[in-house]
Amino acid sequence: MKFFLTILLFLSFFLQSACGPFKYKKVDAREVSPDPRERVKKNMEEGRGFRIMGGIKKGGDFEFASSNPLWKASLDTLNFMPLVSANYSGGIIITDWYSDNSSINESIKITVRFLTNEIRSDALDINVFIKECSTNMSNCTISQNNNELVAELKMNILKKASRYQKNKIEKNKKENPYIMSTPTKKNSAKN
Repeated sequence: MKFFLTILLFLSFFLQSACGPFKYKKVDAREVSPDPRERVKKNMEEGRGFRIMGGIKKGGDFEFASSNPLWKASLDTLNFMPLVSANYSGGIIITDWYSDNSSINESIKITVRFLTNEIRSDALDINVFIKECSTNMSNCTISQNNNELVAELKMNILKKASRYQKNKIEKNKKENPYIMSTPTKKNSAKN
């Protein structure tokens, strides 16, 4: 009996501590409307809800990486540079060495790592590498620069991503408007 109780206690402790994805997420009450109709409407407009027997059904529409605004904004921002690797599942974009015509002896390479899909300032880890070569291109040094260019790239990507997210929500509102049902006199008389 003692052994069974010990196993049961251990098992219950293990199950309670292993529920990481189901942990309670803190929410600021000032950001959430107290009206349940408004909360449902907002969730439906943002695509977080579901509809039973009333949603618009689309078949064969696979968006994958193009539906992630942060990924799309990063590719759009770096579209002038040749890419070595753009791995959505790995969450990394690596450009090739790039130099414009004004500075032949200097090239830059940029790597962007995605730490989260949420649009926020700590979602991206951007590194800029600068390669400076001598005039005969034999002696090259590579240094990592994480100053103004990194901040400018990050701000540009985040601005585009938030614009894409806003457009996506507006498009979803237009395509799938949430219509509240109003109780009829017949139904309200029963209640």
